[in-house]
Amino acid sequence: MKMATSITTTGSASPSALATAPVLVLGLGNSLLGDDGAGLRMLEALSEQFPPHEAVEFIDGGTQGLALTGYLADRKAILVLDAMAFGQPAGTIHVLWGEDLWRIRAQRSTTAHEGNALELFATARMLGYDWAEVAAIGIEPRNIRTGIGLSAEVEAALDDALLKARIILDDMVNTYVPRDSR
Repeated sequence: MKMATSITTTGSASPSALATAPVLVLGLGNSLLGDDGAGLRMLEALSEQFPPHEAVEFIDGGTQGLALTGYLADRKAILVLDAMAFGQPAGTIHVLWGEDLWRIRAQRSTTAHEGNALELFATARMLGYDWAEVAAIGIEPRNIRTGIGLSAEVEAALDDALLKARIILDDMVNTYVPRDSR
């Protein structure tokens, strides 16, 4: 059985072949596009901080968009980690919950995959997928262009973003995972 500290990349197994953990942590982004890799950096760090637990699955979704739909099935809670460009100063941390995520769907895509991530959830909802809780932690990017590494502003925001993500993840586990399974 896969432990929580392992990160599944979307090409390594089909969603139907995996046992479904009730809590999904989904990292999105492209580490070859500067700050667009913030979600993947947060995913890696959070998976290293979180104690191994079969009820939590960490997925590196990269820029797969709708190909990730199957990974959203049969979850109780989903935490998305990503770069989020809303026109705020670089390094601003955004925390979005449920309806806030659905409201921004109409805005144009500003990261390499943002439109696809929003379409992913819209498609999953049309297919009848439903979750008790969806939250997203994002860091406002400075640079989304070809280049490896995060800008100084995004790098400086990582620890605070991870703290927020860890608090939300702990709460999701405490809420959606039966006590005898923790």
